[in-house]
Amino acid sequence: MTKSLLITNGVVVTMDAERRVLEKGDVLIEDGRIVSVGDPRSEAAATAERIDAAGMVVMPGFVDTHAHAGHMLTKGLGEDSDQWMEITGRIYAEATDIEFWAAEAALSAFERIRCGTTTAALLFGGGPDIMRTETADAAHAHLEAIADMGVREVLAVGPNRPNGSHLYRNHTHRSYTNVVVDPMRQLSVCAELIDAWAGRNDCLRIAVSLPVFDANELENEIVCNLSRQARDLAREKGVLLIQDGHREGSIAANAVQLDLFDHRSLLAHCIELTAEDFAVLTRTGAKVAHNPSALMSVFGRCPAPELMEAGVTVSLGTDAAAPDRPFDMFRNMFQAHRYHARHFKDDGVLPPMQLLEMATIEGARALSMDEEIGSLDVGKRADIILVNMRQPHLFPPANPVQRLARFANGADVDTTIVGGQVLMRSRRLVRHDENAILARAERAFHQMTERMALA
Repeated sequence: MTKSLLITNGVVVTMDAERRVLEKGDVLIEDGRIVSVGDPRSEAAATAERIDAAGMVVMPGFVDTHAHAGHMLTKGLGEDSDQWMEITGRIYAEATDIEFWAAEAALSAFERIRCGTTTAALLFGGGPDIMRTETADAAHAHLEAIADMGVREVLAVGPNRPNGSHLYRNHTHRSYTNVVVDPMRQLSVCAELIDAWAGRNDCLRIAVSLPVFDANELENEIVCNLSRQARDLAREKGVLLIQDGHREGSIAANAVQLDLFDHRSLLAHCIELTAEDFAVLTRTGAKVAHNPSALMSVFGRCPAPELMEAGVTVSLGTDAAAPDRPFDMFRNMFQAHRYHARHFKDDGVLPPMQLLEMATIEGARALSMDEEIGSLDVGKRADIILVNMRQPHLFPPANPVQRLARFANGADVDTTIVGGQVLMRSRRLVRHDENAILARAERAFHQMTERMALA
């Protein structure tokens, strides 16, 4: 790690409590943390390595609060989303090995670095309820690859639904063994993973994921028992409980039946919410990950502006990286604006600064990490991106916040820094061979497709 790093001459969008925008400011980093924002007046500034940010915006890295591990190597499969979902479920259950999960993780981190996302929360699996937690091996491979890439991540591991049998294939070279998946055993594996990675890497955290069960499913005592054990595990270990797919009364049903939520709960999608759902969110402090690019946002609306007005923390997630969405948080900011402006027939809904908040400091708050990341404040970890504003689609040089939220895209990110470590400079990875990452992912993809053909 560079001992001291000075980013100078940039337009600094701090996202601090005052939402300061410094037209020509410096940011000084020491030992991975921010030590000054504005005009550095310390001896360290004189000897620090310098990055000239002239013509660029200096801002906190994006925080993507909902995405999936595995999806990077399933893009382009199937003719529509239903077919993609079926194929992806088969891939995860029948055609992956440890190398698949490691290669996919490196590729996923590569894209996030390129798009300026320094922190992301990912479910380990997904699609039609296929979580590869029958053993800890695949998750370890993913986490080790992410640690090597240097990005910050919350990996949510959890059980499948208990109301169906799952048969997985564990591949080694040209052979495989079948494993019957037990959701309760999966929870034990999750506990092992939490303990194994606690304090092991500053950039990595484990969360507990749990399928979303509706009121009818909650009449099943097996479902309720699994949910209670997942809830208790998350609270005992002090980690987030993450769920993917809440809609129309499911939040209230789980609160009444299970007392499932607290301030460390992160609920994705949250479409067509009822008044009772609203009441639970405001009472418990549970957070929401809004995914305007996701398929669920086609079928129903997440009332993000109304939730924020009621005091609920609402962040942005990409739901990346397939079947039809990338890790580009700029795209999601713009889509969120258009999505809700169209609903209210009011272009003033979700103004640019509020969108940036959802993608940075509110994302950090959703992950219970706002004391450490999400804004450029003295003492926080130096997770910073530089956005090249000297481009025709980002001119003229006025109102940088509006230009970021309305016109920029992931390809405009010039530099990505996590914990003071420069991961990308001038749109090239600093510590890794980009072609090697792509070649490794390609080999894993072809190995997977060969197994699918044999299956």
